[in-house]
Amino acid sequence: MAEDTSTPQGRQRRPGVTYSQAAEGYFEARQLKRSAGFWGLWGIGVAAVISGDFSGWNYGIGEAGWGGLLIAAVIIVVMYFGMLFSIGEMSAAMPHTGGAYSFARATMGPWGGFVTGLAETIEYVFTTGVIVLFSAGYANAATDELVGLDLGDHMWIWWLLLYVAFVTLNSVGAELSFKFAIVVAVISIGILVLFAVLAFAQDAVDFGSLDDIAPEGDNSRFLPFGWEGVLYALPFAMWFFLGIEELPLAAEESHDPATDIPRAGIIGLITLVACGALVLFLNPAVTGAAAVGASDEPLLDGFRAFLSDDWAAALSVFALIGLLASLQGIMFAYGRNMYSLSRAGYYPKFLSVTGERKTPFAALVAGAVIGFAVLVLVDFIASRSDDLAETANAIVLNIAVWGAVLAYILQMVSFVLLRRNFPTAERPYKSPVGVAGAVVAGIIAAVTFVGLFLNPDFREAIIAIAVLYAVALVLFAIWGRHRLVLSPEEEYAMSGGLHRDPAVEHYGSGAGGDVP
Repeated sequence: MAEDTSTPQGRQRRPGVTYSQAAEGYFEARQLKRSAGFWGLWGIGVAAVISGDFSGWNYGIGEAGWGGLLIAAVIIVVMYFGMLFSIGEMSAAMPHTGGAYSFARATMGPWGGFVTGLAETIEYVFTTGVIVLFSAGYANAATDELVGLDLGDHMWIWWLLLYVAFVTLNSVGAELSFKFAIVVAVISIGILVLFAVLAFAQDAVDFGSLDDIAPEGDNSRFLPFGWEGVLYALPFAMWFFLGIEELPLAAEESHDPATDIPRAGIIGLITLVACGALVLFLNPAVTGAAAVGASDEPLLDGFRAFLSDDWAAALSVFALIGLLASLQGIMFAYGRNMYSLSRAGYYPKFLSVTGERKTPFAALVAGAVIGFAVLVLVDFIASRSDDLAETANAIVLNIAVWGAVLAYILQMVSFVLLRRNFPTAERPYKSPVGVAGAVVAGIIAAVTFVGLFLNPDFREAIIAIAVLYAVALVLFAIWGRHRLVLSPEEEYAMSGGLHRDPAVEHYGSGAGGDVP
């Protein structure tokens, strides 16, 4: 590492970037509160993902047929296990809120940290938007069937209500957020189990309908669109699990991050694999694969297939809980992601202020404003094209997956580099699959990333978000890289892994300097 070159105002220049020593009170205004034990982390991880069992995954059937989605799901399960073992090791070594940004910053420098952190911001902000879309659809269906209230022409009202409600919930306090996550995660799992029990009790399960899509050309009914369809189905298979990797973002709010984050991640993933398998096998077996492949409410359609309209309407309210669980969990994630990047100066510094309740309320509001604006824009564009109107939800979903797989690739690169470049860093937890597991996970993520560009249905949207991503990198090159702060994530990187836990070692509380 090159020697520091101090500027007249206490700023430090490092290769390509400039750091400011934090002013007195800077970190005190940006504190989080330790509120989560193992079950709180399990709850926030499962809650963030569980909506993927209620909506979104089924579009993969439209791309690949049921058999193609099954193969894609198995591949994605392998990726997530390899990735979560790797992330568990890195989060235990770096118990900072930065998560993916922190890992990449330690191994690839400030540029690597920003590129990765920005990708994760896109992932979580757009995932929140997708869940808002699906939640609004379920909520509107419930109010329409129960009380005759249909806001179909004004869905933005639902979007606004959902954003306001869950920004408020996440701003009240982390302890309440973790408790809420546990409750809604358990209820959501219960709803899925109830669906399975009722489906069998009503003799509504017909596994012969899993391959009811007519194959194209010489393809089989198991793979009606061939192996190319499997490639296109990978992003939708991810929807069963996307978000469970957020747990490192809770490191500074966990009582025992080195132990609980890796354990909660793996047990949470096992929980989600079981839930995803239940939905993947039973939902299309009840409705038929062809019918469910284009549905915006697949689980609700499943209930409707064997229950009366009155019972289905009532259950739609309970089905909405699964979506709201993820809305709270993913919003938690983008709030902490933006908070950590802001605290280190990569994003505007006011976004990391936490206030009396020790929650990053400014980041939560900013992410909600961006997400709401995106939904309004997509809705406006879709209203002028019948083709786009049919795929609007899937478009936003694919943009979220684009950010996710880019962050996944960079995190797996970070893991390999961390093993090589920080050999003496403390590792309270070590991945049982080592470098090989990270490499396999990274390759699968890279293949998924390529598939996103190759799919003609979503190519224009992916190119658009890639252009916006490039613009953000240009802005960082011009302005952001000269306004960095020595936050805990930055301290760890500069110490070569010798500074680990800010709560224990009491670093990252600088004094003096000129950071506003």
